[in-house]
Amino acid sequence: MTNKVRVCSGKATLPWIQALLLPLLLFTLLAACHSHPQPEEPDELSAFEAFFASKGDSISIAPRRLRTECLRRMETVTDSLVRCHYMAVASKTCLITSDIDSARLLLNGVEEYIANRPFSPDLADLQSDCANMRGNILGRLGEMKASAEAFEEAYEWRMKGRKKEVIPDILINLADVNNRLGRLDVGAYWYRRALLLCDSLQLTTRSKTPVYYGLAQVYVALRDFEQCDHYYELAARSYEEMLPYERHFYLNNRGTSYYYRNDYLTAIGYFRRVVDLVQQYPEMEFERNLAYLNLSDCFLQMGAADSAATYLRSCESFFRKLGMSTAIYYIDTQQIELALLRKDFPKVRQLLASSVTPPDIDPDMVHIRNKYLLQFCEETGNYHQAWHYLKANKRLDDSVRNERVRLRTADLALRYQQDSTLMANRVVLQEAENEVLRLRQTKGLWIALFVVTLLVVLSALFYMQKKKALLMAENRRQVSNLRLENIRNRLSPHFIFNVLNQQMANLGEEEKHELSSLVKLMRRNLELAEQFQVTLSEELEFVDTYINLERRSLGDAFFFERKIAQDVNPEQVWLPSMLLQIPVENAVKHALRDKSGDRRLWIEVTRVAEGVTIRITDNGGGYRMSSTRRGTGTGMKVIMQTIQILNSKNRQAIDVSLHNVTLDNGEVGCQVTFLLPNDYDYRL
Repeated sequence: MTNKVRVCSGKATLPWIQALLLPLLLFTLLAACHSHPQPEEPDELSAFEAFFASKGDSISIAPRRLRTECLRRMETVTDSLVRCHYMAVASKTCLITSDIDSARLLLNGVEEYIANRPFSPDLADLQSDCANMRGNILGRLGEMKASAEAFEEAYEWRMKGRKKEVIPDILINLADVNNRLGRLDVGAYWYRRALLLCDSLQLTTRSKTPVYYGLAQVYVALRDFEQCDHYYELAARSYEEMLPYERHFYLNNRGTSYYYRNDYLTAIGYFRRVVDLVQQYPEMEFERNLAYLNLSDCFLQMGAADSAATYLRSCESFFRKLGMSTAIYYIDTQQIELALLRKDFPKVRQLLASSVTPPDIDPDMVHIRNKYLLQFCEETGNYHQAWHYLKANKRLDDSVRNERVRLRTADLALRYQQDSTLMANRVVLQEAENEVLRLRQTKGLWIALFVVTLLVVLSALFYMQKKKALLMAENRRQVSNLRLENIRNRLSPHFIFNVLNQQMANLGEEEKHELSSLVKLMRRNLELAEQFQVTLSEELEFVDTYINLERRSLGDAFFFERKIAQDVNPEQVWLPSMLLQIPVENAVKHALRDKSGDRRLWIEVTRVAEGVTIRITDNGGGYRMSSTRRGTGTGMKVIMQTIQILNSKNRQAIDVSLHNVTLDNGEVGCQVTFLLPNDYDYRL
């Protein structure tokens, strides 16, 4: 994500406008370069200063209108110095509209005039404006080192001029370009110096806003997001008072901070606010395309290839036409990732063959591209080259540069505090000493409050854990009681087993088989009553045994059907014991046994995204609270208590529902549905 030099924004002029504008600019330049210096006209200079004071904000709001007004006034003034001031303002408007050639043309004319004039404070101010403009143009083209030199020259000239109040703006530009060069300690130095000058010149809080979001960018590069957010919040207080290009700078860079936190949704929100902002100012084409470029990267990081491609197409031609090397490198990097997402490896090779790495590219951009190239090498099997890119990024990550910069920035912050203290009244020093004394006196109180609070919190946590353990023990006790009650309700199976085994010796083979099934059912019933979990296969086998024993009493009109989806393996699906047996037994005993006509019972097992769904349906007329045969409900209590305990220790819960349904033939039935989540833990 790129940070832009302050005042760098705008739109490319349409070709037919350029055709009309360039001849006029050439004529004006010739007049400026060859006119003889006239005696100073204080009225004309005062008129220019009044004009700039009232119209200066229009540089970013209505640059073309202001440019037309400047060119008109240039034709009427007689003082060459004043004419050059108007030319400098017109050059700024060309930069805002991204008409770089016209901006350079006007700037060269002003500098040619200055070169032949003796020194004066007013001329120094004009020379500073020219150097500042040149720095912005070079920054727009990605020539960061030359841009930094130009801003340093602008600062030196402004120190010799009269308009000291604009020095902070130059220092901010100088800090911004050093940030982009990776010299964060130098950038922080110039930001702190700008802040000191704002205090010395008693400028408004509004003047400090660019310094705040500039310092925020330093902390973004240091990945100290707490300090970053602190300075952004200071800047946000003056958001409504910001000029359009300042709002763009704030929104774009704050979105960048969330990009580096991998919070791409929040970053997208800020970049879309940039798009909404620049829609109101058609001249801010540079800012709009920069927002598209950043949005494209965010969508790439989220794997949204189509959205990324849309934004990338919207801005690529603009930056390639502008010839901004860092932006083109950034675009090529995104094109590589886009091709990787689409598995278009020939496209990646083509991009690598044609891409050029600028000498002053930001290390973060190199890191991002190396990450994509590492992915490309891994997917194409070139592990040796992948190791090379991995090593390169490791070298960047392990660099001590960030830590050194952090310490130097902290040192500079301390120096700024010391300088501010020396300029302040001694009363402030005394107040600070008194504050330190009060802090020392209350230190013991704060420690005591902290200890007491900690003890209260620990006690509360201990009490809640103990209460939870007691509740769990109570639930287990209730389930155990219900299970024992359920076993007793089954008529003492151990006693019945012995009796039945004795009676089987006197019976025929068919009757022996039936009684054997009954004994098996009851033994299994007793075993399941003591288990918390079984496989679906075991539960269905138990249900089959029970149904086979009940078929004689239910008659030929009874039909039982079970459907298990092909993607469900009963041996691998676990569930609480008796989860199916109890609803099936309830359906047989309380719904189907006394029903006239066909008696039907279905068990359907299917897989869904969340897990496995089991439905037990009958056509016994539905569940009725007033029914005399609805039973004691002990079995369902066992199921619900067991599920309640298991759900209390799982993130996803077993879902249970019981409701009446209308069947295809118009009959009413009861349906019990269980949803068994994936990766459910049945251990207590």
